[in-house]
Amino acid sequence: MTLTTPALLFPAISLLLLAYTNRFLVLAQLIRRLADEERNQHQEANARQILLLRQRISLTKRMQLAGVFSFLLCTLSMFALFLSLELTGMVLFGISLVALSVSLIYSLWEIQISTNALNVQLQDVEAQLRASGKHLGGDA
Repeated sequence: MTLTTPALLFPAISLLLLAYTNRFLVLAQLIRRLADEERNQHQEANARQILLLRQRISLTKRMQLAGVFSFLLCTLSMFALFLSLELTGMVLFGISLVALSVSLIYSLWEIQISTNALNVQLQDVEAQLRASGKHLGGDA
């Protein structure tokens, strides 16, 4: 294994952490908006959304931590390879890949919850439309 092998992972991990940060910022905006709505009018859908957002924040924190840990281990792997500590570098790189995989699993889990949150929102909109007597069909 050469020094370039873990170096190839640097751009991917950096982009992944940027994507995670963007997801966190979107979650923060959603939480602020829901908190404002909840102050103005209590709705059951908001309460369900808040529970889902709490889970998503926790998962986002975990996936960011695993991603940063992966990045750190990848850096240490390159440093070990630079010092000609090939076995240490390979082990650190392997652990880095495991941490990256854990981060991606948390990301998949968070996406699943995000989809559930969107379904909660759609159910609320559909209930409001039914209550107002509007048509829900797909006529185009």
